[in-house]
This record gives sequence, C-alpha cells and structure tokens, in this order.
Amino acid sequence: MDIKKIRELVKMMEGSSLTELTLKDSEMEICLSKAAPAPAAAVPAAAAPAPSAPAEPASPAEEEDDTLLITAPIVGTFYSSPAPDARAYVYVGDHVKKGQTVCIIEAMKLMNEIDVDYDCEIDSILVSNEQKVEYGQPLFRVRKV
Repeated sequence: MDIKKIRELVKMMEGSSLTELTLKDSEMEICLSKAAPAPAAAVPAAAAPAPSAPAEPASPAEEEDDTLLITAPIVGTFYSSPAPDARAYVYVGDHVKKGQTVCIIEAMKLMNEIDVDYDCEIDSILVSNEQKVEYGQPLFRVRKV
C-alpha cells in the first residue's frame, strides 16, 4: 500500500463518523483510529450533571438531600453484568447491601468490580452497557436506606 492511499484513508476518516478502520493486504496491516465524540444520547437528559469537583472513587456525591450518586472511580468501559449472557448486577428499584457489586469497569483488560459503600436503593442507572466512562462520571443515582 502506498503513502498516497494511506493519506486518502486518513482524510476520509477525518470527514466521517468512523472511529476505527483496519485494512490488511498481503504486504501489511494498517489500523487507524480516532477518539469518538461522546454521543449526546448516552446520558439521559434527566441525569444529574457531573460533580464540579472530582469525586472520591466509588463514593457517593450528594445531589439532593436523600439522593446520592455512585461515580466511576476509573476511566474504562462500563459493564452491567459479569458476562454478556448473565443477569445484570442491579436494576432500578433494587435494594443493594454495603459491599455488593453494582457493575464492572474494564480498564486495560482488567475487570474492576465496583462495590457500594452503604446500603441503598437504585433510583436510576445513568449509563448504558459497554459505554465508555470517565473518572468521576455518575453511574447510578441511589437513595440511602
């Protein structure tokens, strides 16, 4: 593959919604990727805004008097269940005990179980399965029990 074709591919990718492209021929393999813009619909409109100060990892951030947020302690990919065919850890309305796992965040091929620090009830799940999450991003809105 010559350099002109590679430049054309880069220009085409810049002007498109593609985030990753891999081409392979008998001589070489080329992988191009770019940061995907955060989808506007990824967080529901009713979701609380991210805290202005960085939140303590896996600890609640106060939103209202009895409502708290469980935030992402690391950057990674959010998983609501331990396996693709398994039941989700929690659903809206579930009562969760202190130390119970509510999700997994994958970072650098390591699966990190996220546990709660207190008994609570899940009010809403603010991210979707396999969504990329940032440090301090709200994952769940909960009410302490």
